Amino acid sequence: MQTMDFKFIFLLFSLSFSISSSAISHANFMPRFPSSNIVRPEQLSLSTTNELYRTKYFTQILDHFNYNPPSYKTFQQRYLINDTFWGGAGKNSPIFVYTGNEGDIEWFTQNTGFMFDTAPHFKALLVFIEHRFYGKSIPFGGDKDIAYSNATTLGYLSSTQALADYAPLIIDLKKNISATDSPVVVFGGSYGGMLAAWFRLKYPHVAIGALASSAPILNFENITSPYSFNSIITQDFRSKSENCYKVIKGSWQHIEDTANKPGGLEVLRKSFKICKNYISVSSLESWLHTAYVYTAMTDYPTPSNFLNPLPAYPVKQMCKAIDDEVGANDTLAKLYGAANIYYNSSGSATCFDLEDDSDPHGLGEWTWQACTEMIMPTSGNNKESIFPASEWDYNGRASFCKNLFDIEPRPNWITTEFGGHDIERLLKRFASNIIFFNGLRDPWSGGGVLKNISNTIISIVAEEGAHHVDLRFSSREDPKWLQDVRRREMEIIGKWISQYYHDLAHS
Repeated sequence: MQTMDFKFIFLLFSLSFSISSSAISHANFMPRFPSSNIVRPEQLSLSTTNELYRTKYFTQILDHFNYNPPSYKTFQQRYLINDTFWGGAGKNSPIFVYTGNEGDIEWFTQNTGFMFDTAPHFKALLVFIEHRFYGKSIPFGGDKDIAYSNATTLGYLSSTQALADYAPLIIDLKKNISATDSPVVVFGGSYGGMLAAWFRLKYPHVAIGALASSAPILNFENITSPYSFNSIITQDFRSKSENCYKVIKGSWQHIEDTANKPGGLEVLRKSFKICKNYISVSSLESWLHTAYVYTAMTDYPTPSNFLNPLPAYPVKQMCKAIDDEVGANDTLAKLYGAANIYYNSSGSATCFDLEDDSDPHGLGEWTWQACTEMIMPTSGNNKESIFPASEWDYNGRASFCKNLFDIEPRPNWITTEFGGHDIERLLKRFASNIIFFNGLRDPWSGGGVLKNISNTIISIVAEEGAHHVDLRFSSREDPKWLQDVRRREMEIIGKWISQYYHDLAHS
């Protein structure tokens, strides 16, 4: 998939369209929600057996939206289930469903501790559904070579098809376990959070409510500024250290100046411990850019292992490495120290391979979604940005997608299908029972719902919060604000369930 000399940096969740010239071109960088083809020496492992869940499969229809004979083809859709704390169908105990993101569902399940933490309180059954075309939920007989081969097969990969997958799976599951009267609440983070919110809007008869964490449902079609994403990243670093901000901001020119000197690329290779197989200015800058973006996204208050193993408050730790007075005049050493926080927390890496395009969590097909309907402008950089100034370039994206898939993006489809413009007036008219959580240190928060829309469509905003931090497993080290966020979410969900039981008793 590396046509036109484009190199992919996939992210989670969320990908990045990256660099095609010797100068860094952030206009083409499209950060993904989770993380994938990023260079890293340490990778999370997915256990084949796990006490957190049992693996099941559902026979799913390929195409929910037409009646041509090919649409009746089926595939096996994976879902994970945990009934450890379920109160049972006899008590109409609730069912909590995670609307799977663009990747292996085991990875998301292992990083969605909030559902496990709250299951005992609500006596809830937990279900995590894998998104079609990801993980092991691959149409066309599970053959990725066929499923991913061209636009004809990839055309069945869309958010609307995914939502339509979740509805019959949930309905069938409830029927099979004799739990037709058990209330369903859907949960999701990032793209999964968008799906959770949209599922509540599209299938209110299936789910009584949704927790949509870090769900940038407004990051489309002139609703959110294309400068928002990188402006938040810039503020994340600048709020920790003005010097840190200035060093990163000035580093791009410094790197290019160094590369243009005789032997400059070798100086860069040694300074950043890049493996000997490959180095270029653009790949090095992409590597650094990725580290800054994803560290800002996962600037959690406790150690994490979601994208990469990271310490608590990793942005602060990056800036600490840059501000360290040891080697005060060595900019490259400072930048290497910062990158090491993201790529080498264990200190065991001997070199970094800039050509590593591994995809351990199976996120690569987000490229298709980012070329069709998920046109989310994020690449604008103003003069204050820590990244070089750039404009959002839709034409560049469209040209890239045309060359890669021979398709034209539909930048207006998401807002046509789900809404987005004048969201307050829109949702106030007909929607209910959605929690939108956003942490303001998360660059995706600029495209989130940041104020209450009604008494039942609630926005919870955490000034110090990062990307779906509320969905992580709880820790005794969690700050009070995070504990308060989770407590409030539980209270709201509890009210939904109580109201459901009241209505059921009086129906």
